[in-house]
Amino acid sequence: MLIATLIFIGAYILIFTEVFHRTTSALLGAVVMVIVGEYVGFYTQEAALLAIDANTLLLLAGMMMLISLLKPTGGFEFVALRTVRLAVGSSTKLMIYLSIIVSVISMFLDNVTTVLIFAPLTVLITRLVGINPMPYLMAEAIMSNIGGIATLIGDPPNLMIGSAANIGFTEFFIHLGPVVLLAWGSSLMVLLFSFRHELATQNFDHLHLEQDQAIRQPRQLAYVLFALSIVIVLFFIHHHLHYYPAFVALIGVVIAMLLVRPKPEAVFGEVEWSVLFFFAGLFSLVGGLEASGLLHLAGQQLAQLAKNPDQLLLTCIALMWAAAVVSAIVDNIPFTVTMIPIIMSLEQYGVNIMPLWWALALGSGLGGNGTHIGASANIICIAEAERSGIPEARITPWLWLKKGLPTTVFSLISSSLLFVLFFEHLS
Repeated sequence: MLIATLIFIGAYILIFTEVFHRTTSALLGAVVMVIVGEYVGFYTQEAALLAIDANTLLLLAGMMMLISLLKPTGGFEFVALRTVRLAVGSSTKLMIYLSIIVSVISMFLDNVTTVLIFAPLTVLITRLVGINPMPYLMAEAIMSNIGGIATLIGDPPNLMIGSAANIGFTEFFIHLGPVVLLAWGSSLMVLLFSFRHELATQNFDHLHLEQDQAIRQPRQLAYVLFALSIVIVLFFIHHHLHYYPAFVALIGVVIAMLLVRPKPEAVFGEVEWSVLFFFAGLFSLVGGLEASGLLHLAGQQLAQLAKNPDQLLLTCIALMWAAAVVSAIVDNIPFTVTMIPIIMSLEQYGVNIMPLWWALALGSGLGGNGTHIGASANIICIAEAERSGIPEARITPWLWLKKGLPTTVFSLISSSLLFVLFFEHLS
């Protein structure tokens, strides 16, 4: 555990200090973890490969390819012009509108897919009116992460929890919807306050461009939207069909490529390979930490606390905050995978485990906003900010901590208060 933790901390220091590019640091950490793990005997090459979540990587790649087919059509420009008109020159309104849109869509698509669509759109909007995209990209990542917590299909840990605990879509939304709404509201207020100086200097002139002129390739737009609509419908029902989200995305890619018939080299060239390899390195790095037994030990400590019926509420709050801290440092998926069998085992001791599921979902979802690598959506927005080519749009790890960490803390405090008030309902 000590060796794995030291390697993990070393890799994270490199990622946060940006001595090397984050992808290089993550891959370096993964390679060192495997080499040392093989030598000491707690980790293997096979285990490192199994730790890589291929579903997440292929989902990202598939949606990136769909977005690349959508970009030349002018569809993004059309939506951008519409959004700018609604904001009527107010940067604050623009942030609120974008936050609402991505939050609602993240409830029905997963937050990663939502941000993959809206991050390039946001850069385009800000280019049209000549403002810095950084505040809006950060707000979108954070608010989409929060919106995704409200439903069974909005965040990958929710799907795992729902499958293990046999919780349906409606039950998930009824229990977590009100809590997420309060967390969403408090987070938006904190973000507006945090970016008050940036927003005060970014009001823009109202554009009078014709929306109809934005569409350049209507036929390709129709084809890609048809493929994307099939993907969205399948996202709603994929758990009934036993389809992985990645497989659903690839179905959409195949349909779009058959209809549009682009050059495959051009489509694959638009994939953000550095982002995918960053996640692959991070998954392998976290896999070594999990193989060392550290995450399991943390889960067992919470389980000991939960066995006392009088301390169930305290355990739920502790689990929420522990899940948030872990999810800010490592990906929330390994921690969720570790906690599910531990929580299920408590049922044999007569523990009411239902509120523990809600605490785990809230903590793992909210905690991802704490750091720039806490959630997949964060990395996508950071990469899009870098691709924009605007120096002031760059999102550094320290900038994310400065803006994202207070938002995370306030959302956790509001969620904890609501959890206490409605504990009987959540039980």
